[in-house]
Amino acid sequence: MDARTYDQPDRAAPSRERLVALPATPFNWVSVWRRNYLVWRKLALASMFGNLADPMIYLFGLGFGLGLMVGHVDGVSYIAFLAAGTVASSVMMSASFEAMYSGFSRMHVQRTWEAIMHTPLSLGDVVLGEVMWAGSKALLSGAAIMLVAGVLGYATFPSMLIALPVIALAGLAFASVAMIVTALAPSYDFFMFYQTLALTPMLLLSGVFFPLAQLPAAARAVAQVLPLANAVELIRPAMLGRPLDDPWLHLGVLAAYTVVAFLIAAVLFRRRMMR
Repeated sequence: MDARTYDQPDRAAPSRERLVALPATPFNWVSVWRRNYLVWRKLALASMFGNLADPMIYLFGLGFGLGLMVGHVDGVSYIAFLAAGTVASSVMMSASFEAMYSGFSRMHVQRTWEAIMHTPLSLGDVVLGEVMWAGSKALLSGAAIMLVAGVLGYATFPSMLIALPVIALAGLAFASVAMIVTALAPSYDFFMFYQTLALTPMLLLSGVFFPLAQLPAAARAVAQVLPLANAVELIRPAMLGRPLDDPWLHLGVLAAYTVVAFLIAAVLFRRRMMR
């Protein structure tokens, strides 16, 4: 059913001062984050199972099945190679789906954002809170898979702890980009375009399932600017106990996606909410 067919309660529009695109204060977003957390914790187990089931199937299904044929990749077993890619892809999917489907529900269907903006919080506070919440869920998902990989011997402790801040930053980057899609979406069906045309190609081009060196030169050039590829280039060495190559470059790419995408999303949401 198209989201526009939902019955929505009459509510006065937020005042124009509440529709400021940027956060009013550095910490107002915490209230939005806490509100989402209190709702989520009622269904925490089911939510965590849903976020972890798909990447775990990829990890063990491809890791053990395809790993028997592939053997070793880059000097490690294929399942150990795949584990780091699975962590990064889980972060991408978790942050994107939370920012799109759940964020769209709160913004358009439930109109929770409008209710929040009748408090001293601005639109920028709400958008930042949504990004931080989606990033937090992505951090939880990625850390859980990394922990499983570590327990099974597919990640090295304590070097894999270096991956935690990378997972957090990557979650914010994917959440910010997904919020742009949410700002433009007329209904839930719109998200299928982003999944098919952006997330799936990124999953295949970013070194999750095989080394980037196996790609043609043109595809490698494209992969270097993708957020998932840069996340994988940081997470995999950390999990395998190897030195990081060009860490500041990869961190800079992820930070740029986070900041630029957030600013674009905030402006788009302001334009949408003022209609």
